[in-house]
Amino acid sequence: MPVTPEQPFNVVYRALPTISDFHRNDDFIRGVRGPYGSGKSTGCCWEIWRRAAAQKPDAEGRRRTRFLIVRNTYRELHDTTLKTWLEWFREDLIGNFNRSQMAHNIEYTMADGTTVQTEVLFRALDKPSDVKKLLSLEITGAWVNEAREVPKGVIDALADRTGRFPAVRDGGCTWRGVFMDTNPPDDDHWWYRMAEEERPAGWSFYTQPPGIFEIGNRHYVINPKAENLENLENGYYQTRWAGKKRDYVLVHYGNQYGFVQEGKPVYAEYVDTVHCSQDIIEPIRGRKLYVGIDFGLTPAATFAQMDVLGRWNVIDEVVTEDMGAMRFADVLGPKLRGEYKDYEVEIYGDPAGDDRAQTDERTPISILQSRGVPAMPAPSNDPVMRHAALEGPLQRMIDGKPGFMISPRCKITRKGLAGGYHYKRVEVKGEERFQDKPLKNKFSHPVESLEYLLLGAGEGDNIIPSGLGWDEAVNAPDIPMV
Repeated sequence: MPVTPEQPFNVVYRALPTISDFHRNDDFIRGVRGPYGSGKSTGCCWEIWRRAAAQKPDAEGRRRTRFLIVRNTYRELHDTTLKTWLEWFREDLIGNFNRSQMAHNIEYTMADGTTVQTEVLFRALDKPSDVKKLLSLEITGAWVNEAREVPKGVIDALADRTGRFPAVRDGGCTWRGVFMDTNPPDDDHWWYRMAEEERPAGWSFYTQPPGIFEIGNRHYVINPKAENLENLENGYYQTRWAGKKRDYVLVHYGNQYGFVQEGKPVYAEYVDTVHCSQDIIEPIRGRKLYVGIDFGLTPAATFAQMDVLGRWNVIDEVVTEDMGAMRFADVLGPKLRGEYKDYEVEIYGDPAGDDRAQTDERTPISILQSRGVPAMPAPSNDPVMRHAALEGPLQRMIDGKPGFMISPRCKITRKGLAGGYHYKRVEVKGEERFQDKPLKNKFSHPVESLEYLLLGAGEGDNIIPSGLGWDEAVNAPDIPMV
């Protein structure tokens, strides 16, 4: 759509078909999913401009609004989101961007004599704990850029802060809400759940056409109906799909939900076609059930049994988000007392979960115990010990079969083992290097809970030299590791 003559600079913006439908929708929560290069970020920039101009004027003829733009990190916010914004709304034409406050204050007069006054704030909010940054914020609306990187708790908190500026006494908001754009997330992501399964009232989701199609195995062609092709360089997708893994191409260029492995997997020994069962693994009657727990604000639990031949079967998982120990106990306890009431159970948690916080004498483990979940600390929290306890079963073969199998029911743990739990790549010229510690993310918690499970179940005994206790083993200088 062309910029109206009343706007203060000569720029032409033509909304793409999907984005045009997105613009016309006034729902409280809206999202658009598209492949790389589809123009969705540009559409969201202009959504702010449009909504600011459409705000009804107050008694003094001012169209006042305040918008928040969110990205998961300040580096991404600065290098991508802000860059796109300033390419369209140039400082030399509409005013300087305040980098100390990460804010763009825009004011101009329309042909009807009213004045548009909008404040655009840029913030990084990648963790539920960042919600505290929003507590006193009063905004008209918010744009979440690359929403697959932002927790659902942040989206919920943002929604609660919208519609507060201008205040009702000053005329209120003509429109208020949250809109989002993203590249395709995984099919266990909150976006997938909201867009494809729950479809709550007041939420609308738009899907742009794929940039490419797969014809046969790993043979790709350009989708002639892909959006924004006219604004991309010739051969944009062909150049970029060369040398890429199939899952990467189908997600980022084909706009398909899916899992993309990044970085260096913590467990390179895991092979999904070998270690993941084709069928749901059912619990074995009469065999002890082991449960591992990782704490924090994203607690997770895994459930496993050893069969009569000594092979480990991971049969179930509980993965949560933005949840403390008490609420987690209220999720885990009923599951143990319901689905697994007929099994002897041993539960091992992160030993750090037995440490008291400075503000609370209770520990996560004691909270679980008080709510009927008989958890105990795992023997160690040493990362080398934990890794070896899981690495051993992954490398083991028993009677020609893997010593470790995971049920497809355990979606997050499975994807964590397949590379979701990984060492992040470090940007170094000339060589490929990775961070020393695994990245903490939604995949790390269930995998680490599985490490605690196996340590507690005795796998750690296989890596401790005879005669040494756990503390001695952790500090011994020359312990052979499997």
